[in-house]
Amino acid sequence: MTQQDCLEGRHAVLEALRTRRPLDKLYILRSSKDAQEDTALASIRTLAKAARVPIVEVDRRRLDAMSVTHAHQGVIAQIPAADYATVEDILRAADASPDPALIVLCDGLEDPHNLGAIVRTAGAAGANGVIIPKHRSVTLTASCAKAAAGALEHVPVARVTNLADTVDLLKKRNIWVFGTAGEATISLYEADFNRDCAVIIGNEGSGLSRLVRERCDYLVSIPMKGAVPSLNASAAAAVVLFEAVRRRLGK
Repeated sequence: MTQQDCLEGRHAVLEALRTRRPLDKLYILRSSKDAQEDTALASIRTLAKAARVPIVEVDRRRLDAMSVTHAHQGVIAQIPAADYATVEDILRAADASPDPALIVLCDGLEDPHNLGAIVRTAGAAGANGVIIPKHRSVTLTASCAKAAAGALEHVPVARVTNLADTVDLLKKRNIWVFGTAGEATISLYEADFNRDCAVIIGNEGSGLSRLVRERCDYLVSIPMKGAVPSLNASAAAAVVLFEAVRRRLGK
């Protein structure tokens, strides 16, 4: 973490929660079963739960390693490098565009550089926005913003509690959902991107989660010719999104 990524200390975090400042995640000292948690940390935990800020309980060694100030007082809050949009913001942008909708969903990415690169590619491809889950996912950190190279100023990124439910919402809006999976039997080049569609990029190691995979209209794969069996998440996103661009240009 950097100082741009986080708030440290009980007073700073409490004030951020009280003023409803957006927070990505809260790292808090794991309470001992043998000792009652002090009032300040208990208040932080209560306010974070009310604000639906994801809470990660860690030991003191982990907090010490994360700390920039070396005075974390048992709590570190991760703050976003840019404001989050809503899914409705992205859908309104899609409705206002003369082109078919093109929305990117990231299912459990862990690397901020991958997310930043995907946001940058989404902006270059004319996508309406990017959607990520709140839990078990990388967020808009300073490292992500750097990899996005300014694209966060132009590409709305929404953060949702349940990605599978969001897929259902998109389908109700007549947006076709394409999940990327190496084992899929439909080639990327056989898929029909000349309609309102959303593309889902899975976790770097495990791919799409089961519930998200089950909700996809199609699973598509990128044909591989060489000895390397796969691309990383951001490279795969670039291939898929610019195949959609190529198809929409009539090439």
